[in-house]
Amino acid sequence: MMMVIEIQIGDFDIESKRIGISERAGGGALVEFTGIVRGMEEGRLISALRYEAYQPMATNQIRRILNEVHALHPCIRATVLHRTGVVPVGQAAVYVGVEAVHRAEAFALASGFMDRLKQDVPIWKTEIIS
Repeated sequence: MMMVIEIQIGDFDIESKRIGISERAGGGALVEFTGIVRGMEEGRLISALRYEAYQPMATNQIRRILNEVHALHPCIRATVLHRTGVVPVGQAAVYVGVEAVHRAEAFALASGFMDRLKQDVPIWKTEIIS
């Protein structure tokens, strides 16, 4: 089964781009993860994080990781949204939405992807101190 993949990296509002369940795709589960900027980073108070990405490589790496995890945990659709630019405390920096026939596969794909995002994808963050 081929998985539909949507990847967006840029300066946008994640909340306006979240996915919903697709009536025609046959999914019975939608798992969503939203990573939110917290006010403390390595013991220091911050007001925001600045994200930078090498977009072509980041997009390719995200697609590669999703396909590798999909081989182990087949799903219908995966959406990855990652902001760049300044993201204030309390706002979403990353969103992963996974649609699958069953919940176990959706949870496994989302979790497996997030485990590899920070280590394998060229997206960097810098703290903006309060």
